[in-house]
Amino acid sequence: MLSRPDLRRRLGRQLLSLAVFCTLYPVPCALLQGCNRTSHPAQVGERAPAIVIHDGAQTVVLRNYRGKTVVLNFWASWCVYCAAEWPSLEQIQQQVPNAVVLAVAFDTTPADYRQYLSDNNLHNMTVINDTSNQSNTAFDTTRPPETYIIDSRGIVRRKFIGAQDWTTPEILNYLRNL
Repeated sequence: MLSRPDLRRRLGRQLLSLAVFCTLYPVPCALLQGCNRTSHPAQVGERAPAIVIHDGAQTVVLRNYRGKTVVLNFWASWCVYCAAEWPSLEQIQQQVPNAVVLAVAFDTTPADYRQYLSDNNLHNMTVINDTSNQSNTAFDTTRPPETYIIDSRGIVRRKFIGAQDWTTPEILNYLRNL
């Protein structure tokens, strides 16, 4: 049996170890997963960054979508998980008339991007390639797929990390009620 002073020392060491762990854990987590990948990203509740994307064929200005709910999806042609969510992303605009899907690729090679579009026949959304990486940098996106839900006033309401089934009743109801 431990004496009271020994028990206090042991408890003190355990609390110190826990405090050190809790202090240090976010650092390696952030380094391994990229910035702003927490359960409540910094942008949530804030006005969406004012991005303008030119890819030669088209220009997309995020603020031009005010009045609509924007599902801003960041993807890349080399991302296997991105392809998994395409079918459900394409259904959003059919099932939520006030929503627009803006799919922004941050591929480094325009040829890879064009080939991907040709191979996958993407439709029912606006698709653009941001070779400058300014849009994903503005949103602190480092590893696709990452998706931001922006309300009709331009406020970021949610951030989804990883592929989603965008046709679940919970997500569709959320989008309809924004």
